[in-house]
Amino acid sequence: MKANGKDAPSPDAPFALVERGGRGLTLHALNDAARSLGLHRGQSHADACAIAPHLASAPAEVERDLETLRRLALWAERFSPAVGVDTTLPAQEGLLLDMTGAAHLFGGEADLLKDLRRRLARAAIPARAAIADTPAGAWALARFSHDPETIAPPGHLREAIAGLPMEGLRLEPEALVLLKRFGLKQIGDLYGLPRAGLARRFRGVAGLRVVERLDQALGVADEPLDPVRPAPLYRAGIVFAEPVTHVEGVSWRLPALARALSQQLERDGRGVRRLALVGFRVDGRTTAIQASLSAPAAAPDHMLRLLREKGLEHLDLGFGIDALMLCARQAEPMSARQGEMAPEMGGEPQVAQPQALAALIDRLEARLGEGSVRRPQARESWIPERSEAWVQAAPEAPSQPPAGDDRPRPILLFDPPEPVETLAELPDGAPMRFTWRRAPRRVVKSQGPERLSHEWWRSAPGLANRPSRTRDYYRVEDDQGRRYWLFREGLYGREDADHRPSWWLHGVFA
Repeated sequence: MKANGKDAPSPDAPFALVERGGRGLTLHALNDAARSLGLHRGQSHADACAIAPHLASAPAEVERDLETLRRLALWAERFSPAVGVDTTLPAQEGLLLDMTGAAHLFGGEADLLKDLRRRLARAAIPARAAIADTPAGAWALARFSHDPETIAPPGHLREAIAGLPMEGLRLEPEALVLLKRFGLKQIGDLYGLPRAGLARRFRGVAGLRVVERLDQALGVADEPLDPVRPAPLYRAGIVFAEPVTHVEGVSWRLPALARALSQQLERDGRGVRRLALVGFRVDGRTTAIQASLSAPAAAPDHMLRLLREKGLEHLDLGFGIDALMLCARQAEPMSARQGEMAPEMGGEPQVAQPQALAALIDRLEARLGEGSVRRPQARESWIPERSEAWVQAAPEAPSQPPAGDDRPRPILLFDPPEPVETLAELPDGAPMRFTWRRAPRRVVKSQGPERLSHEWWRSAPGLANRPSRTRDYYRVEDDQGRRYWLFREGLYGREDADHRPSWWLHGVFA
């Protein structure tokens, strides 16, 4: 064990982590040797040193401790899909797991607690655990029960916590002092007191807090669990008898997980949109790879291809994983699709085109990165460079230009348009000669103009950061048969010294 780069004292020597607050240095965390001397969390460091002059200390890293606790919460998802970090001040040292209807998967509540503490001990994390009807009740039993593993029988939580100290209600120090001043030392001492009188006796917020905490512990008031991340809608998992240290072991069991997850999705008529493969390491950490799908899918083969395209070798197995979970972080309803029959009678049905396109997009994004596959999307604008945009690819057919718009447009558009020098008849004549990219071109045929007014409701500037102006477009052909799409921005007779009409090349016809 090290503290700030130096060797920490042995477990038999009193040791504490300290933090600086409004009252100066206070104790943030203590080992068993320091607690045996009567020291406690929140105590002034000066008072603690007066009681135990040989107390060793080091600065606490609160944010780093919280981040470690969050990582441990992700690891605990192997037991429950809903795991929250205990943010009760000043402790912030525990996890809350919603095990409703899940304890039987681990052999019962007693075996669950033993397995949980055994795995944490293997990672050098000492822990106490309890199961109760309410989060507050489990919190109190885990910290103040005599046994490191405590189970309150269903419906008997009131009796189970009656003999625990008032600290088990997660009250502020001021409220605890008032309670002890009135001779109320155990949680059970509050049972016989009327609620209204209890709130009046302690006055203000402190009295209401005592009543609220007691109601939460007994289940009279609800206390929602705030998980570190939303619980997956569907998941399938497996526990290994021995830690798996090679990716080949993961790949071997992955098809069974994909089939199990697919059955859950098909049962509800849903498809996965965000897939995650999570490995639970023996050192209390997790490793995962994720894949996004462009359309809901439930086919196990498609899931397997995506995860393998992502690369199972990216899983950091560390010293091994003892559990593996495949989960759907996001799922959506699947619409029924009719497969296309083969040309010959009795042929095998073929995959519908949208599904095949979705599978192709998913595989490309798994290999190239999420959001790397895009397609053009038509937009409502008559300004050519604003009439389409690149969006993330989807299996649905892209929107088409408005019906009846059959005006010829070049296949290749320059964005932004490129400036050209022209020789044209004023005020509205087509160009007779123009120079583009330092090469002169003589015009032999022309057609136009096609006038496009500027979109006055848009605040975006026009070309060369100048105000948007009316455009006159011309289709021209040079003496070598090449066709171009040129336009004049601005009108002669309406120009000023700063904004004279200018010529631009917007595209090239095939």
